[in-house]
Amino acid sequence: MQVSVHAAKTNLSKLIEAVERGERVVITRHGTPVAELAPARRARVRIGGLKGLVAPPPDDAFAPMDAEELRDWDAA
Repeated sequence: MQVSVHAAKTNLSKLIEAVERGERVVITRHGTPVAELAPARRARVRIGGLKGLVAPPPDDAFAPMDAEELRDWDAA
């Protein structure tokens, strides 16, 4: 389906419904195609998708800082 910019502004909700039904919508200016409405890509989230890519923190990651580390932290 091709529609002019003016018709697209006037009928945007209907055009979005058409795209959701799988129709191709091309917006034209003076008969020349300038844009196309397409369905948004949905992000696919996989549980455990980073497994093996992210290392666990070291054992001492949450250990309390000693006095020297605290001084260095305050100096920064």
